[in-house]
Amino acid sequence: MTVATGTEPIVKEVQIDARPETVFGFFTEADKLTRWLCEEATTDPRPGGVCLQTHRAGESRGDQLFHMRGEFVEITPPSRLVFTWGFDEPSVGVAPGSSTIEVTLEPEGGGTRLTLVHRDLPEAELPSHDEGWDYQLARLVIAAAGGDPDA
Repeated sequence: MTVATGTEPIVKEVQIDARPETVFGFFTEADKLTRWLCEEATTDPRPGGVCLQTHRAGESRGDQLFHMRGEFVEITPPSRLVFTWGFDEPSVGVAPGSSTIEVTLEPEGGGTRLTLVHRDLPEAELPSHDEGWDYQLARLVIAAAGGDPDA
C-alpha cells in the first residue's frame, strides 16, 4: 500500500483468520486492545462512549507514553465501528477528536476482511500513522487468530 498524501485518508485492508464477531472485540474490549494495539485501554463501546488508550512510543521518541483519547461514534456489531482518534500530548500532532477511524468487518471465506479508514489526519502525521497502522494491523492479524504478536 502507498503512503497517503494531502488530506486523503489512510486506507488499510487485511485478511484475518477469525470471524467478524471475534475481530470486533479487538476494537471494543480493553483486554483485547492491549493484546495488539496499546499498553492500557478503557472502553465504553456505545455511541458517545469513551475509547482511551495508552501507547508506548518507540525508541525514536524516547519510549515515552502517549494517551489517545477518543469517543465511539457508531457501533454496529459485528460489522462496523467508527471512533475518534487523537492524543493528549501536543507533540503527536493529532488532537483528541480531530481524526476519525472507521473499521468495516466483512465475512470472507472462514475469516474476515477488515478495512480501516483513518480520516482527517494532519498532513505531517500521515506517514507515521500510515506506517503505524501497517505495523499494528499485522499484530492484530496474529492476535485475533489466537496467536501472540509479541512472540
